[in-house]
Amino acid sequence: MFFKKQNIELKTAKEIEKMRVAGKVVGEILEKLSEIIKPGITTKNIDVFSEKYIRSLKMLPAFFGVQGMKYPFPSSACVSVNDEVVHGIPNASRVLKSGDIVSVDMGVLYEGYYGDAARTYAVGSISDTAARLLRVTEQSLQKGIEQALPGNRLGDISCAVQETAENGGFSIVRDFVGHGIGRSLHEDPQIPNYGKADTGVKLLPGMVLAIEPMVNAGSYEVYMLNDDWTVVTRDGSLSAHFEHTVAITEDGYEILTKV
Repeated sequence: MFFKKQNIELKTAKEIEKMRVAGKVVGEILEKLSEIIKPGITTKNIDVFSEKYIRSLKMLPAFFGVQGMKYPFPSSACVSVNDEVVHGIPNASRVLKSGDIVSVDMGVLYEGYYGDAARTYAVGSISDTAARLLRVTEQSLQKGIEQALPGNRLGDISCAVQETAENGGFSIVRDFVGHGIGRSLHEDPQIPNYGKADTGVKLLPGMVLAIEPMVNAGSYEVYMLNDDWTVVTRDGSLSAHFEHTVAITEDGYEILTKV
């Protein structure tokens, strides 16, 4: 069924169960990567591991072949290092070293329904600033999720994310946003990571949202590289990215991609 005024699809319990299955796999992969990501591996290693895991369960990697402005995304996971904000293309020659941070964003398609999540990892020993950036970004995601309650408004999520990130001394990326998710990887509504509380669409049970703060250590300004996919910070500062797929229930929320 559809909440027609906003073109937002409200999912049934059966549909959310399929998304729960997809989300569980995404969560499992991101958890396993915490043991694998270390100095010396390549970003392609991360992609290969993720795709093999997904296909071993007879599911499909959601990102492979997603159409960009010029050509489809060529990998199963987006792997973004240091100043790369999102949509980094895995590369067999990109070797991670101690001090790097690396964001992994991926999705799974199961019986026509999607799960989507992201996490940023420390590679070896990282700087205090990098560690704080990861901590604050993850906190901003959690604070946003805590506002994903029936009767609240979309702006309550956006405001909570922004306030947490900025109170931590960092900036929120404004050019890329979270999104609804379900039978399509990207559905209405768009979910900015900045905004005013008590504004925007009213949240209803059955909505499923991919909430994903992207937080920069410097300016919030970003730009896209010539590869048509990789987005980097304009000032070269570090960037972190955390994401969960969240279902709004009758009495609260459920994180579908949490292990």
